[in-house]
Amino acid sequence: MVTVGAREAQAHWATLLDRVADGERVVITRRGVPVAELSPVSRFDAAQANDLAAWFRAFRATHRAGGEVREWIEEGRE
Repeated sequence: MVTVGAREAQAHWATLLDRVADGERVVITRRGVPVAELSPVSRFDAAQANDLAAWFRAFRATHRAGGEVREWIEEGRE
């Protein structure tokens, strides 16, 4: 992990983004106090997305809104 001051981060923004894209984390400080962290975005692959969609479908099949919740839903549609 790299720590840089706010002014240095502003001056070297493109370089910092390249480092983050390569998997490194960067902490940005203001007067020595950490105020932000840049970190790589974790990406879903297709298999993870399909597994998650299957889980939601199974959950939805076994959990139905009923009673008072169903009434609220219907009121919201009016």
